[in-house]
Amino acid sequence: MAPPPTSRPRPWRPILALLAVIAAMYGGMFLLGDNALATPRLGLDLRGGTSVTLTASTTDGGAVTSSAMDQALEIIRNRVNGRGVAEAEVVKEGDNNIVVSIPGTNEDTSQIGTTALLRFRPVCESGGTAPVPTPTPSGSPSGSPSGSPSPSGSPSGSPSPSDNPTGSAPTATDSPTNSGRALSRFMLQDQSPSPTDTASPSGSPSPSGSPSGSPTTPPGDAVAQPVTCADQVPAAVRTQFDDLDCTTDTSRQGRGEVEDKNAFLVACDQEQPVKYILGGTAIEGTSVTDAQAGLPQSGIGTWQVNLSFDDTGTREFGEITTLASQSPPPQNQVAIVLDGVVVSAPVPSGPITGGQAEITGSFTQQQAQDLANVLRYGALPLAFEQSTVSNISPTLGNDQLTGGLLAGAIGLGLVVLFSVLYYRGLGLVSIASLAVAAVLTYAAVVLLGRWQGFTLSLAGIAGLIVAIGITADSFVVFFERLRDEVREGRSLRAAVEQGWTRARRTILVADTVSLLAAVFLYYFAVGGVRGFAFTLGLTTVIDVIVVFLFTKPLVTLLARTKFFGNGHPWSGLDPVRLGARPQGPAPATIVARRTAGAKEA
Repeated sequence: MAPPPTSRPRPWRPILALLAVIAAMYGGMFLLGDNALATPRLGLDLRGGTSVTLTASTTDGGAVTSSAMDQALEIIRNRVNGRGVAEAEVVKEGDNNIVVSIPGTNEDTSQIGTTALLRFRPVCESGGTAPVPTPTPSGSPSGSPSGSPSPSGSPSGSPSPSDNPTGSAPTATDSPTNSGRALSRFMLQDQSPSPTDTASPSGSPSPSGSPSGSPTTPPGDAVAQPVTCADQVPAAVRTQFDDLDCTTDTSRQGRGEVEDKNAFLVACDQEQPVKYILGGTAIEGTSVTDAQAGLPQSGIGTWQVNLSFDDTGTREFGEITTLASQSPPPQNQVAIVLDGVVVSAPVPSGPITGGQAEITGSFTQQQAQDLANVLRYGALPLAFEQSTVSNISPTLGNDQLTGGLLAGAIGLGLVVLFSVLYYRGLGLVSIASLAVAAVLTYAAVVLLGRWQGFTLSLAGIAGLIVAIGITADSFVVFFERLRDEVREGRSLRAAVEQGWTRARRTILVADTVSLLAAVFLYYFAVGGVRGFAFTLGLTTVIDVIVVFLFTKPLVTLLARTKFFGNGHPWSGLDPVRLGARPQGPAPATIVARRTAGAKEA
């Protein structure tokens, strides 16, 4: 007989820990959100959704190639999947159409087909109903000496294109008129301080001082400073700038075309009636290595998008912010251009060499995440237009759901019946373990739907039903090892520990194989198959938790009771019924029962 364990098992500890986890999960479901959300988010086939048809076109009017469509399909699929495990469907239809189907009828699909061409350009000229932003010293590094006059002579308190009033810090900030506007400001933590006496390119002591003999242009008109960028603007571009009207909403929307990165660009501000002449691209959006939605480091403020640049982008970003910080208005601005529209044109107060920037504004969490997904996965090689938008009915999915739940209930009932008939008292342990696994799975699905966008589809429900067999298989492995130890003549307490030592390796190997299959299936599949793989992997992890923290400790507790410890015939661990081979002197009760059985035979 195996020696007794060196330390007495404490089965209550893991059970109490598991109950605490369950309480925390359900507390998060009901206390940290709307009680109406304490149900899983259903997928496209169960609750219906929105179907958007995107029609592709090229900027030069040529034919849409198959390779460009495949690249666009992959980018759009990554953008949609970046929202979470949302069971969205992205398929190519014909030669120039992509159909995107998203669960829910109120989902925002505006960012799906945007070109998302992000570029950083220097500002050459600006004009419109708002005057040019003019930075003034406010405790930040400045190029003007102490006591210099107000730059450009603009009146104090006049608004700027970036809604940055004169007298504020030279970074762009939000304003009450910018509700929903994606303003941008650069991170200043890593910037190098500017020398106090740095002169402007024109030689004036103030960074905004007008050059000798150059009159100051009144606010509201196009401003042309005698610097290289403005001097090189062609006459045709100036004519286009004069004719551009940025007072309409249409002119302040994305063009759906790819502009020449090296040519001058005439563009409107995204939210305000302000227009710009922009120089050649200083930084391509391809230099953005990561874009993440988050809150400010201080924890105070609205959601923002944090950008990180590669080595090339970091160097170019340092160069353009250095030049801008030493230039007079409006050349002291750096325009962030998305799809041909100026998202904002902040004023850096000095060189920024940390390789990071922020896009801030009155973002909601979903808006910030959508913009981060668009920027993170790159620009589309084609221009897309939403040709049709329609709603999808969930009628067929509801009928299939009824059939699937009925099949799952029948399967669960058969597993319970088998457990009770074959394992008798031990069958109650398997039923309790299945119930705990179901409670954990339900809470996990609800919380993932609320915090990660996971939606439960028919394929996902199929994965949950398959998990019943996986969980039951773990019980079978443990119970059979336990019964083998009883057959060897060990007491039940010793058999539990010895059988668990042998069974847990088999359980872990089987669950690892199942988890690996789910992971590979998730990453290499698309559509509903990914939902099946996700729920399969989730329930496999839950199976390991339940077996280790509930099933085994519960069996250890039951082994200390008379009903199981003395091998009652209905316990499922009767030594006589299992054909136990006693080691050493057999207990009198077992000998008497064996003798009675022999006489009857």
